[in-house]
Amino acid sequence: MKTLFIGGIKSGKSRLAEAFILEQAATEKPYYLATTEFFDDEMQARIQIHQQRRQDLFVTLEEPVKLFEAVQKCRGPVLIECVSMWLNNQLYHQIPEGDILQELDTVLQLTGNMVLVHNEVGLSVVADNRLARQFVDLSGKAAQLMGQHCDQVYFCSAGLKMKMK
Repeated sequence: MKTLFIGGIKSGKSRLAEAFILEQAATEKPYYLATTEFFDDEMQARIQIHQQRRQDLFVTLEEPVKLFEAVQKCRGPVLIECVSMWLNNQLYHQIPEGDILQELDTVLQLTGNMVLVHNEVGLSVVADNRLARQFVDLSGKAAQLMGQHCDQVYFCSAGLKMKMK
């Protein structure tokens, strides 16, 4: 089963997704696939908050670029935290959009329990620069792809989840 948790920044989606996969995988320790590359102290602080919250409840893998390769290594339920940061990394490394979406689609074709976390960035104003618009457009396409493939989709806001699918 594949489940998507989507919401704005600080909506509670990561915490809700973590609790969800822990409940679903009650008999085995799930994998936590961390995709964030950190380039500054502020991002490192955000990562540390996530690390402290998950403690030793997960088997943690860190892979900012090669999502399919990393997910294939997981021999149990996997939480991908987060697809948005993976997309950001792909753009940073100048991977073509078609290749990015194809890799995501390939990941979504895999069997097994998977929980994906994604930022909803399409509810804001149109960005004032080309790269930001490219990210928002790619993010929206990725969200639609995940929504199509996932068995369950939860929209998160104010620390709450609302089932969409």
